[in-house]
Amino acid sequence: MELELVRRVQSGDQTAYRELVERHQAKVFSVIHRLLRNRQDTEDTAQIAFTKAYFAIQNFDCRCSFLSWISRIAINECYTHLRKRRVRIAFEPEAGEASDRESRFGASTGAGADTALAARDLLHKLLANLPEDDRWLLIMKEVEGHSVAELMEMTGASESSVKTRMFRARQKLLAVARELSHRPVEVG
Repeated sequence: MELELVRRVQSGDQTAYRELVERHQAKVFSVIHRLLRNRQDTEDTAQIAFTKAYFAIQNFDCRCSFLSWISRIAINECYTHLRKRRVRIAFEPEAGEASDRESRFGASTGAGADTALAARDLLHKLLANLPEDDRWLLIMKEVEGHSVAELMEMTGASESSVKTRMFRARQKLLAVARELSHRPVEVG
């Protein structure tokens, strides 16, 4: 059924694409929201991901499921969004100056918010240092909770290949964490 919908979209049927979107939008939103943790950013990023998928669907070769393919596009868009946000944050006012965000929404309160934000930023930093395929595999397994069997279907790889790739991706993540923890602290 899904393959038939994809083929219809590839031949110009826009209603078939709408059906694909309706079928998968909740899962794509979930993937994006787990990375961005902001409803407005999630909606904007999902819209971009589905738009990019629509224009790229001619190149979709059906070797994996449409959900796997659109999820990869969505995750890439999340990282693009996070990179842009990091650049904006670098140009925000210095400590002591009220930022636009604080004046509109109030400053975040409590050490718990700071700790959670720091943990999320660390995770994003660690994942950003991994190759895209490793990052995608870890997110789909550890964040989204897909089984090895589901990952086999998504990637077209054997069970031993998926398990080996997961093991190596985790090892790379640990190596990046070790490297970041041993970097000297810059004093400014």
